[in-house]
Formats: sequence, C-alpha cells, structure tokens
Amino acid sequence: MSAEQLPNSAEAPWPVRTLSFKLAEWIHRLGQVWVEGQLTQVSRRPGTRTAFLTLRDPAADVSLSLTCDPGLLNRSPVPLTEGTRVVVYGRPSFYTGRGTLSLRITDIRPVGIGELLARIERIRALLAAEGLFDARRKQPLPFLPHTIGLISGRASAAQRDVLAVAADRWPAVRFAVRDSVVQGPSAVPSILERLTELDDDPHVQVIIIARGGGSVEDLLPFSDETLLRAVAACRTPVVSAIGHEPDSPLLDLVADVRAATPTDAAKKVVPDVIAELDAIAGLRRRSAHALRNWVHREERIVDGLRARPVLAHPFRLVDEHVRLVDRARTDLRRSIRHQVTVAEHRNEQLTARLATLGPAQTLARGYAVVQRLDGDRPVVAGTLAELPPGAAIRVRVSDGAVHATVDETVPEKTTAKGGNR
Repeated sequence: MSAEQLPNSAEAPWPVRTLSFKLAEWIHRLGQVWVEGQLTQVSRRPGTRTAFLTLRDPAADVSLSLTCDPGLLNRSPVPLTEGTRVVVYGRPSFYTGRGTLSLRITDIRPVGIGELLARIERIRALLAAEGLFDARRKQPLPFLPHTIGLISGRASAAQRDVLAVAADRWPAVRFAVRDSVVQGPSAVPSILERLTELDDDPHVQVIIIARGGGSVEDLLPFSDETLLRAVAACRTPVVSAIGHEPDSPLLDLVADVRAATPTDAAKKVVPDVIAELDAIAGLRRRSAHALRNWVHREERIVDGLRARPVLAHPFRLVDEHVRLVDRARTDLRRSIRHQVTVAEHRNEQLTARLATLGPAQTLARGYAVVQRLDGDRPVVAGTLAELPPGAAIRVRVSDGAVHATVDETVPEKTTAKGGNR
C-alpha cells in the first residue's frame, strides 16, 4: 500500500515523515513560478555553493526563503543588496528534514526605475478609483494642536527642522516624537507601528510623517499600498512632509495635508505666535472702532427720538385721551339717566292700567264675588251648578265680605219671542 493510500484516523495516524512527504509532493507539483518582492537579506558565504536570500512582500508582512547559486548573484547587472526590488524565477521545494519551505531560483532580475514608476502609477490609479484621494474625506487641521505626533528618522535633518521651526513659531508646542526607519525593506512596518501608536493616543491631535529628499528607491516606502491605506484609515489628521518640492510620493495624495518640505509642515501645523498676537491686536482695534461707531450711531438715533413731539411732551397724548374719557363718562351718565326716566314713566303707566283692570275697581263698581266654602280654601263659583241648596258661601263686596247659605237657586230666565223672562 502506497503512502497516499494509508488510512488516517485517531487510531491510525500518519507518521511525521508521511505528512512531510505528502507536503513535499504537493509543493513540487506547483512547478516553476515567477515571484516579485523586495530583498531583505542576502547571505553569500565564501567557499559555499549555495547563497541564501529572503524575499519580502512590500504590501504585507510575509517573507519567503530563497536559495540559489552564488554565481547567479555575481552575474546580476546591478548590485543585489537589501531593499532591492527583484523578480525571481524558481521552483518551490519543501525540505522534509526540517519541515521548511524555500524557493530554489534559477533567474533573478532587478526591477528598474521604469518598473517601479509603473507600479506606483498602478497603485495611484487603484487608490484614486477607491476615492482615497478625494478632498471630501480629508480632515482639517486643528488651529492649535495640544500635542503633535512626529514620525521621522532618528536625529535626522527633517526631525530637527520640524522641531526647530515649530518651537520658533510657538514655544509652548508639545511633540510626541517617534523615531522610525524611513528607508529600506523595514521602513513600512516601522512606520506603521509608530503611526498606529500615535493614532491611538488621545492627546495627539495631528501626525506629521517627515523625511528628507532622496531617489525613487529611497522614497518607495512612502508609496507603499499598505502604508497608504493605513494613513487613509487614521482618525487623526496626517500631514505628509516627504522630501523636497519636486518629490511626490503617493503619501502626499492620501494624507490630509501635503507639505512641500518638513519645514513647511511645521508652518502649516503650528501657528506663528507673533503673527497671531498681531492679528488679535488688529481685531481688538477694529472691534473697539466698530463699537464706538455703533454707540455714536445709537446716540444719534436716541437724540432724534427724544426730539420728536411725542417724547418732548409725553403727556399731551394722555391728556387728550383723558378728555375723551371724561366726555364719554358724561355722555354715558346722561344716557343712563334718560333711560331710567323713561322706564319710570312706563312703569307708572303700567301701574295705572293694572289698577284700572284689577278686581278692586270691579268690586267698587257694584259687582261681587261669590266663593263656595267647601274646604280650607274658598272656590270662586261662576254658575248655579256650583251652588247647590245648602252650600255655604262667602260673598265679597268692595268694602268686605258676608257669609251665607244657599236656600234656593233661581235660574235666569231668557226673554224671547213667545216666552217668559
């Protein structure tokens, strides 16, 4: 039974050699490949037949071991040193004895300036399409930052320029300086580490990445895609101060503010205390002058208002209204007295009419009112049917009343033709 056909389970595990052989077999099937990267280590020992190199991916923290004939390195048209961009051709192999992977190369080609510029242009087009260069996503710089983060080379001229110019413009300014590698294969990881540290610091309100001028290869880390995306993701505003005026790495396009030089970065971030004090003094003078003009203008308006008749004699309008009120009160009283007199006359007329039509006047003319005394209250009788014989009655006349008893009722006879009354 071959190794591929061996069963694999917890009861029948593979030996280490079996797994190593299988990995080596699968890796060997990949065949010859072209790989691009950056050399971070070149080891050539005299008298040996194998040179050892390390190839790193500039956009990620990934590296691969290379082996080759030392003569391949000697035949290169340009010196192959750490930081050189190369394209290699070889076959991956897995060394089963130590369980390591390496690439045995048979061709190595340095990447020229043209290829580097073309790569930078491709990265530029990719990031521009994603909107990382858009001005709308850039953050404004604070007027007077509490603390300024500075990423630069240790004791470099760029670092000295930023610190000196900033101190001259505003002596109280504070810096959080982070020394970093700014050239070579380890520049990008070093800058990324410092950038993350400063971006996480709540006291740092702006970050300056500064470096002096150099060749395209020297400034290549500042066009690295990984670094550019990290700068674009920063919550803290980032100022790019790389090289001199002609230098233009892609960091200038991604950063929130681009400075032509490290000195220019210090001027953009730190205000000039003398200029600011002069501006404040000028604003104070202008404010005082504007305030005086406003007071004079308001005084003239008040004087004009005071000269008006309504303010010169303020009670004139009130006096006129007082006269109108007095006149209205007089008219109102006169009208009320007239209405009361008319009402009194009408009341007297109604009283006289009521007296004329009342029962007392009727009794005075000789009439009488007959009331039947059936109960507690007398009942006025209007017909003989209401006065049967024997009924007790009360007869009221004009000056009093008499009580009587009905002995006989005599109906009134109607006089008619051929009849008796």
